[in-house]
Amino acid sequence: MGKPLILITNDDGYLAPGLLALREELSEVGEVWVLAPDRNWSAASRTRVFHKPLRVSPVRLPDGVVVHITNGSPSDCVSLALLGLAPRRPDIVVSGINAGANLGRDVTYSGTVAAAMEAAQAGVQAIAVSQDLGPEEGDREEPDYRRAARIAAGLVELLLGEKPLPPGTLLNVNVPLGEPKGLRVTRLGTSIWRDYLVKGKDPRGRDYYWLAGEMMTSPPPGEEDTDVWAVFSGYVSVTPLQLDLTDHRLLEELRPWETKITLPSR
Repeated sequence: MGKPLILITNDDGYLAPGLLALREELSEVGEVWVLAPDRNWSAASRTRVFHKPLRVSPVRLPDGVVVHITNGSPSDCVSLALLGLAPRRPDIVVSGINAGANLGRDVTYSGTVAAAMEAAQAGVQAIAVSQDLGPEEGDREEPDYRRAARIAAGLVELLLGEKPLPPGTLLNVNVPLGEPKGLRVTRLGTSIWRDYLVKGKDPRGRDYYWLAGEMMTSPPPGEEDTDVWAVFSGYVSVTPLQLDLTDHRLLEELRPWETKITLPSR
């Protein structure tokens, strides 16, 4: 039996240091095939490009390895690969390593997590990996992604060996700054951002608005078992996610509505 095929993508673009570290580390685990966006798609969520053709081109990374890039989104990268562009069907998809944490309910914004969701929807095991940069992430120097890449490689080996994921699920992995204290399996926390609106006028006197946010410096109370608490406390968080967003507890409570709502005849 040959080496497992590992598809790597991201949302920061094919030259992102996190992707380069991930490719190098996972090459020790299996056969790696990279298809990544040709530019940054951060906060793209599950954006798909249907209104124009997608182009795929081979390019050479700084270390000389040839990979493939596309003008599509992270989700497009996974779809293109699974629909026939990869040399064969990947055994696992690893998305990342994202520059910045993807924690709590904010994961729904993430292009990194979205790529892993695309794989899970197609029945392929998937991991999204992110490296926390801290509250001053815009001013901080690029971190060393090798530790996060080694953690991702260890998880890939587990999933390809003794513990495959159930269908329709994925792992969201976040690595803290510095040396981790350990690893915690967590649930999603709440948001780590305080959003605010910046208003101004452009040179022509027209109003403009800038959506901005400030990262919290500590987790909200009562989140000791969440990904937010784990990363803020110096632990690697591993959060299992599922594509089924149904609130099954509320489902039965709403059943009586089936007979209480009168539908219009026309």
